[in-house]
Amino acid sequence: MIPMVDLKQQFHDIKDEICAAITEVLESSQYILGPKVMELERQIAAYHGMPAALGVASGTDALHLAVEALGIGEGDEVITTPFTFFATAEAIMYTGATPVFVDIEPDTMNIDPVEIEKKITERTRAILPVHIFGHPADMDRINALAKKYALKVIEDCAQSFGAEYNGRKTGSFGDAGCFSFYPSKNLGAYGDGGMILLKDPAVTEDVRKLRNHGSKGMYRHECVGFNSRLDEIQAAILLVKFGRIDHYNELRRQKAALYNSLLSGKVELPVERAGCRHVYHQYTIRSNNRVGLQKILHDKGASSVVYYPVPVHLQEAVSVLGYKKGDLPVAEEAAEKVLSLPVYPELEESSIREIAEIINHA
Repeated sequence: MIPMVDLKQQFHDIKDEICAAITEVLESSQYILGPKVMELERQIAAYHGMPAALGVASGTDALHLAVEALGIGEGDEVITTPFTFFATAEAIMYTGATPVFVDIEPDTMNIDPVEIEKKITERTRAILPVHIFGHPADMDRINALAKKYALKVIEDCAQSFGAEYNGRKTGSFGDAGCFSFYPSKNLGAYGDGGMILLKDPAVTEDVRKLRNHGSKGMYRHECVGFNSRLDEIQAAILLVKFGRIDHYNELRRQKAALYNSLLSGKVELPVERAGCRHVYHQYTIRSNNRVGLQKILHDKGASSVVYYPVPVHLQEAVSVLGYKKGDLPVAEEAAEKVLSLPVYPELEESSIREIAEIINHA
């Protein structure tokens, strides 16, 4: 079976460096918020041209703590997309705020700025776009709306590490840029991990406290916080892989280009808008006969996954918000047609050609 991702192969390619980095941490006996975390924060902040980056325990925590530190809570609304992993909405709801879902663009499947403006009310405090599958959202129009209505912008960059919009990295446009280091991400740890990019020094200090039980240290707690610290061992692993991230992303782009050349005219291909640099966390096609196509792929030994079969606004966990089928038709149609194919730096060209041949003959 051709897998969706092959983390074992990637590990073997960099095994000596990974083992040396982990051993260095073990020898140092500094496991929590040590020098590896600080160095990773420094390098990732510099990579994005941002003044600060703070490591946290997961991508979900990155979103949650960003929303919390920006002062958003009970009675507030945050506009976001329904076509995303559930954590995007969860992070808003953790604070007592209400996610307000708006529909997506039919080509990129990112949040539609035209629909955002229709849903802004006096309770709206922020916009939370997701750079879905690694393609940047339309940050110029989103930031213009934020400026017009005095709103915060929190970018969900869980799938877009290294992606660019008009020459700038995703995560550098908003008040906060939130990343996941889940193992299968473009930059993935060997466990959970996350990071928040921040501009405002006061908000940065608030996140620094919130991730560490509301404390800046010395057992003095200024607020009720959380236990959300990026592990030192994970930071060491990420430093090894971060040095290769641009190369890994370029390889993903090459795999996507080959898919595009082989599948053109057979299925609906992912788009890459002018001025955008897609990093293909997922290579996602669309088909009117997804169920049949996925079965054929499976029977012939090729993996595929549906991200996401049920849009967030139709999930049982948010039924209290009152959304119903038909409210956000573009997102609902995408959920019925999307199918993600294997794409990762180590994927062999022969495997891509095999998958394309299966689809072309389906």
